[in-house]
Amino acid sequence: MDDASVSTLTRDPAVGGLTTGAVARLLGVAPTTLRSWDRRYGIGPASREGGRHRRWTAADIRLLECMCGLTNAGMPPAEAARAALAAASPEPSARPDEQQGRVGKPASHAPGALPIGRARRECRGLARAAVRLDSHAMDELLAAAIERYGLLAAWESVMMPTLHAVGRKWETAGERYVEVEHLLSWHVSSALRRAASQRAPVAGSGVSLLACTPGESHTLALEALAAGLAQQGLPVRMFGAALPVEAMEEAVRRTGPAAVVLWAQSRSTASRALVARVESIEWGVRGARRRPVVLVAGPGWAGQLPPGARHPSGLAEALDALAAISRR
Repeated sequence: MDDASVSTLTRDPAVGGLTTGAVARLLGVAPTTLRSWDRRYGIGPASREGGRHRRWTAADIRLLECMCGLTNAGMPPAEAARAALAAASPEPSARPDEQQGRVGKPASHAPGALPIGRARRECRGLARAAVRLDSHAMDELLAAAIERYGLLAAWESVMMPTLHAVGRKWETAGERYVEVEHLLSWHVSSALRRAASQRAPVAGSGVSLLACTPGESHTLALEALAAGLAQQGLPVRMFGAALPVEAMEEAVRRTGPAAVVLWAQSRSTASRALVARVESIEWGVRGARRRPVVLVAGPGWAGQLPPGARHPSGLAEALDALAAISRR
């Protein structure tokens, strides 16, 4: 338990403990799950503030960590609760190695912790929920991060570090973490779309067209950009993964965008010829023909940028650039 809040609980007995919401963010468990474990299995705080409000101490959280480890290993919640409570109050006759054998054995089949490092507490909670394949907890944690920090900070400080941690673990663990990466990506995508739907576009602003280059399937960064534009009331058309060249040209002609963003995750999908082709597309009546401003985005363009290309370094810079273009 290296979280600062838990350390404070350990050092200072006068501290009343953490709220259920804070513990849920720390462990990557939905608050409703913690309340259910308390109600059904007795995995709850030793004391309550005012007799009702739960306040979790360091010892309570250690018990929860044991419970999470066992359920993560596939043990049914009721059985996991009995084992966790037994581990917290071992039989006097049981040797330490026997106690460890009873409680720790199932955990050997579970995926290990993700390499989050010195990231926000929400990253660790989200990573734990992802490893457990806990969809409900991921949804709650992602929504809470967006509400607390805003979309931009939540993407850069919570979502992206956790996604990168899953990717690093997947690279070193073979196929074992593919299901974790897929489920986490889906829930991040869902959270971004929910955030994008909260505001209607403001009339009079130019459209931004977002698309991955042909052969490129990584879309989450573009989805974050689409959500950020939508939250500012700027109209956006998100075409997603691997848009064929002909379809891209047709989309540009039909929407008449103020800007086009071409995302390439790898060098193999970045194409200077494609940029030139999109930049040359015109629409409008004779004498008032227009062309889009083309931005290239993603690590795939590094070292092979087209001459004069606009290449935002991150989500914040891309949002600022597109907002300025859209509002001309």
